Order: sequence, then C-alpha cells, then structure tokens
Amino acid sequence: MDLMTKRQFESCMERVFERFDRQDELLLAIKSRGEVQGDLSGDIRLYDNQDVCRLLQVSKRTLQRYRSIGVLSYKVVGKKTYYTEADILRFLSNNVKEYDTNDIEFYRARIRNLFNK
Repeated sequence: MDLMTKRQFESCMERVFERFDRQDELLLAIKSRGEVQGDLSGDIRLYDNQDVCRLLQVSKRTLQRYRSIGVLSYKVVGKKTYYTEADILRFLSNNVKEYDTNDIEFYRARIRNLFNK
C-alpha cells in the first residue's frame, strides 16, 4: 500500500470540501424554491446520478428511464439531477419486490455507508 504525499492528501481534501460546499449550495437552492420545509440542518441528503446508479446497481440509461416514466422522483438544480434519500427509499418500497418496509433502516444504513466511505 502506497502512502499519500502531502500534496495528494491536500488535493483529496480540497475535492471533499468542494463537494460539501456544492451540496450546501444545492440545499439552499432547493429551499429557496420552496421544495423543502423546515430546517436544512436535518437529515436531508442529496445524491447525484452516479451515486444512485451505484446504489441501485443500474446504468445511467436505466435511471433516466425510471425518471421518464415517473417511478423515481428527482430534483434538478442547474443542469444536474439529484435525488433525496426519501426519493430513493420510496422508489425501493414501490418498485422492488424484495423490499420490505420493515427493512427501511437497513436500506437507510446502506445508503449512508455506501457514500460515507
């Protein structure tokens, strides 16, 4: 296993903080359009196409099909498409045969674990 240089570490951290900043801007944009009520410091998490493709193990085209036929809710901010955790869990409960509403905590943990690494 190779160790990171200081420069590589700083570059990696810079990308992480840029992503946090971008997510904050997106949340504020959604809040300003009135799509979110309440406090933004809650558990609202946004996932982009790549994140959801990884989670559901589907292609970008399949994800587009889900949006087109209306089975997966989404938000568009700028030119990017985002999904909330609630959108993903609703999609799973309505469209996946093996999905059991009693297992909602399992799926919620899977979403968080997948993207917190």
